[in-house]
Amino acid sequence: MLQENWTTIKEFILVGFPDLDPKYYGLVSTTFFFVYVTTVVGNCVLVILFVKEHSLQKPMYGIMFSLALSDIGFSTVALPKIIAKYWFNDEMIPFHACFMQMKLIHYFGTVSSFVLMIMALDRYLAICNPLRYSLLMTNRTILSLNGIAWLSSFIVTTVIVIHASQLPFCGPNRIIQCYCDQTSIIKLACASSSSQVVVAFILAMTVLLGPLAFIIYSYTHIIVCVMRVTSAGGRWKTFSTCSAQLCIIAIYYFPRCGVYFSNMLGVYLTPNLRLSLLIFCSVFPPFINPFIYCFRNKEINHVLNQWAEKLQMGIKSFTLQLLQTLF
Repeated sequence: MLQENWTTIKEFILVGFPDLDPKYYGLVSTTFFFVYVTTVVGNCVLVILFVKEHSLQKPMYGIMFSLALSDIGFSTVALPKIIAKYWFNDEMIPFHACFMQMKLIHYFGTVSSFVLMIMALDRYLAICNPLRYSLLMTNRTILSLNGIAWLSSFIVTTVIVIHASQLPFCGPNRIIQCYCDQTSIIKLACASSSSQVVVAFILAMTVLLGPLAFIIYSYTHIIVCVMRVTSAGGRWKTFSTCSAQLCIIAIYYFPRCGVYFSNMLGVYLTPNLRLSLLIFCSVFPPFINPFIYCFRNKEINHVLNQWAEKLQMGIKSFTLQLLQTLF
């Protein structure tokens, strides 16, 4: 339970980038607004595609569906407050709302980490064990794995919030971040928080290094299998399929791990650099994922082209009927 007798502050202040010149606030807020709208629209299109098109209801697309939902959730929790901070100078967030945002931020981030691990497992089986792939990776299997990812993420982040909520907060209340996260909040606690920082580090590394270790293991085997392919064309095709995923995985994991390890080892990062790394690895993958999956996937491209043709025919038919009615 939250120790109300020790907690005197009622709200937190989200400082954002501490050294950012106010004349750039409009540019920053507009950029984040564009990123948010593009992220939500792009991932919503993917979700609708996977729900409506039976041809896309396959294991790999079930993983993409789960990742798209997670990306929508994370962006909707994090970005509107960042936009409001720089667009309307709305930097205050109520005490309990901050903890709720922290819960959801870590929840969707953890889900994404686990889903990327499932995606690595799917690619490992498809490339290294193609004969057993259809037997092992069924829609039911993916549904179960996605369910485990979402449920276990809820349990882990609930522990994080309960752990942080037991700390006393009596000031200061300025969070050097664009949203509420565990590390920033723990640093504001009045009591000694060395053990809390260690626990926070262990939990963060569990949900980061665990999936990352499996991903590295999987893609190492994938690379070995690909190098055994005698055809240069076959090697190039396989590498091109996995390269985009590897880039997103690297962007998602490595900056986060760098920030967490720097905090633990006492390596100083300027607040702007630390915040830039965290924002980049949090916001960029959800923003770029729909472009990667739409433009690099032939099946999704084919479905989108069919939808575009149907939409074009519908507009022509509506226009013709409207003209006949008027004239």
